[in-house]
Amino acid sequence: MTSHVRHITIDCADPYALGTFWSRVLGAPLASDDFPGDPEALLETPGAAILFVRNDDPKTVKNRVHLDIQPQDRTRDEEVERLLALGATLVGDHRRPDGRGWATLTDLEGNEFCVECSAAERAAPTGSRLPVTADDVTTAVRLAVDALAGATEGWDAPAGTLEWTCWETVEHLSDDLFAYAVQLGPRTPPLDGEVPYRWAPERQGGPYNAVFADRAAGPAGLLATLEASGALLASMARTTPPEVRSYHGFGISDPEGFAAMGVVETLVHTHDVAEGLGLDWAPPAALCDRALARLFPDAPAGGDRWTVLLWATGRAELPDHPRRTKWRWDGRPPADQTASSAG
Repeated sequence: MTSHVRHITIDCADPYALGTFWSRVLGAPLASDDFPGDPEALLETPGAAILFVRNDDPKTVKNRVHLDIQPQDRTRDEEVERLLALGATLVGDHRRPDGRGWATLTDLEGNEFCVECSAAERAAPTGSRLPVTADDVTTAVRLAVDALAGATEGWDAPAGTLEWTCWETVEHLSDDLFAYAVQLGPRTPPLDGEVPYRWAPERQGGPYNAVFADRAAGPAGLLATLEASGALLASMARTTPPEVRSYHGFGISDPEGFAAMGVVETLVHTHDVAEGLGLDWAPPAALCDRALARLFPDAPAGGDRWTVLLWATGRAELPDHPRRTKWRWDGRPPADQTASSAG
């Protein structure tokens, strides 16, 4: 067995203030039991958390260890401007005329960190596909939970054009994420079928699930099951070696493929539920684009990426393309994708 990094620990004069700054930088929450004046503050970030610990010794030299951050939904330069507005200071500009390079900033207590080019900026010169990641699963699920959290009524209404209720559709989504996670769980994942949990509907015509939410817990409990299943899939996608393969009905897949499936299921089923509840839902275009590139490689390259994803899954019209009445993604690793994804 090996060890894992549990925390990245940063000494500082004011743990809560510095933790709050980094919470805004990374879009991650401080621990719920951290308050101003506390000797420690914990920032829960994917991978290793960041722990801020009070130390009265002043910083006098450049840090031997620093953080490199990469923006997810904006360019490097846009992120630098955002961080400067939060109180960071630019201390070294290593950006090059060709668009590469990085900027070195300091936080509120003078700790250096660097802002790198986004993954999209890195991929643009080569035309390479951006991978779907475990963080994409987490992002999709959290956006879905936040979008649906305000609905206290209407959960027994049909979810869009589906035959399931909004409640059943979220249960189905939770079950999908759980099912994708457990396919990667065994030491030797199956290549000829699903891990044999028992799936069954609660009513005739309802979804076949292994995961059901306790109705007594209400919508908040339902969304908690969704977030928990999403966390399971994100963890498996993050920790499973990329060469691992496991069964899916649409093709033997790898950890990135199962992550992409989870993202697509989350985005489109949240669309179904939002329609049933009368809520707005429009996920980030970049997230849709990464999922399309992995699972629907033959999808049109132009146009609004969310609309294209809805079209690819039979939920929307797309100019100059017939509406899909049957569809399937190609879950196989890109090297194995030889068949068209068109349905």
